[in-house]
Amino acid sequence: MNKWARENLWRHALAIAVCLFSLFPLYLVVLSALGTSGSLHLTSFVPTEISWNNFKFLFHSPKIPYLHWVQNSMVIASTVAISSVVIGAASAFAFSRLKFKGKKLGIRLLLLVQMFPAILALSAVYVIMERVYKFAPSIGLGSQAGLILVYLGGSMGVNIWLLKGFVDSIPAELDEAAKIDGASAVQTYWLIFIPLASPVLAVVCLLSFIGTFNEFILARLFLVEMNGRTVAVGLQQFIGGQYSQNWGPFAAGSLLASIPIVIIFLSLQKYIVNGLTAGSVKG
Repeated sequence: MNKWARENLWRHALAIAVCLFSLFPLYLVVLSALGTSGSLHLTSFVPTEISWNNFKFLFHSPKIPYLHWVQNSMVIASTVAISSVVIGAASAFAFSRLKFKGKKLGIRLLLLVQMFPAILALSAVYVIMERVYKFAPSIGLGSQAGLILVYLGGSMGVNIWLLKGFVDSIPAELDEAAKIDGASAVQTYWLIFIPLASPVLAVVCLLSFIGTFNEFILARLFLVEMNGRTVAVGLQQFIGGQYSQNWGPFAAGSLLASIPIVIIFLSLQKYIVNGLTAGSVKG
């Protein structure tokens, strides 16, 4: 075996080892979901007994509104993802192509805000939404609408900067050609920018959806009622107590909750690859 063949063999062996190491936590969750012990302490990596009781418990227990949790997560995450794309795309186009007062100051403030960790604003957000609840309970503390507004406020800076970088890579000659043909700024936005930016818009939509769907801290702070919780907050009660750590239903619920994310990721895979690899647009 020559040197090139040995190096190639080592690369394949290393790639296989990395894949196995990455899939091991998922395999452990599957074993816990299909097990009967209700814990993560396994005596064997090969399942000796398979049970569906953990999945049945999620759907048949009157105290566990699992379907409501999944529905709440889907509604909140979808609303945030779509709103982030709509608002972020329009804002990025405005900052990149339009001229208005405060343009440089506004984009610098967006960058400055993103320099601070979001956790620093947690107490301030809580106080603000608590006061909002006094005159507008539907969007205040404890409401899903208020949680959506907080999510949007926290994600706008990153999304606008990401989309603005893509808009800047679009040749300005396309805008000039559209103006010569009599197109307005709105027509340029819909007929040129949106079709060209569809890959990066899909990336922003997916990242916003996944980030919101898996978010726990703000959702735990805002959503108190059992039926109004998201799936991340709802499943936490299985392992949150000192003497009530039931990992079986938690693992089963986590597996089921990951299905929508996998479906959306596979559906947008083509756009995601194009959006992450597109560095410039050829005119």
